[in-house]
Amino acid sequence: MLFHYSIQEIALLVPCVLLALMLHELAHGWAAYLLGDETAKEAGRLSFNPLRHLDPIGTLCMLLAGVGWAKPVPVNPNRFHIRNRKFGVALTGAAGPLCNFILAFVSLLAYGVWMIRSGGEMPQSAVTALTMFAGLNIGLGAFNLIPVPPLDGSRILLPFLPDKAALFLHRYERYIGMVFFLLLITDLLDGPIGAVRGAIADRIVALAFGLARLLGGAA
Repeated sequence: MLFHYSIQEIALLVPCVLLALMLHELAHGWAAYLLGDETAKEAGRLSFNPLRHLDPIGTLCMLLAGVGWAKPVPVNPNRFHIRNRKFGVALTGAAGPLCNFILAFVSLLAYGVWMIRSGGEMPQSAVTALTMFAGLNIGLGAFNLIPVPPLDGSRILLPFLPDKAALFLHRYERYIGMVFFLLLITDLLDGPIGAVRGAIADRIVALAFGLARLLGGAA
């Protein structure tokens, strides 16, 4: 991915990647905080400083391949205000991908409105930044929806699993994750992941551009 870009595009790519990863983890932390868990706050993770969130290898993977990860935000379900802690874990897990999809929607909405109101006369740097940021967020959000530890999808799945299955998932999380990433680097999962990403992208694009046409014509 990184090698397909010009120097100018890389200068836009890097802050887009940092922002997408940082806001993804911030969303997890704030969701847990709103549920009563201040673990992330105490760890200094409710911060807009990207250095507090970035994982060097995960960030490099994001730059090179378009999928990656940041340092997981610490969450302690025992501190949640709600009784159903599994549901709380699912909510905090869903917050990250949901944040990415919202960011993608807002980016595409801004692109669509700007394009309509300017009659198609947009600076190329703005076009690149907005569409790149949207694509990165869709990719990051879709990737994290996969229901495999340590990705967010496994947390979202938790309330729907029997206790024995949830315990198995927790106990063997590391090994399941290792097998998953081995499959990932062999490209065997490219088809399913691409299909999910494409379906989500189509929906977000349709919603964003539909609203952009309404707002663009209101000028």
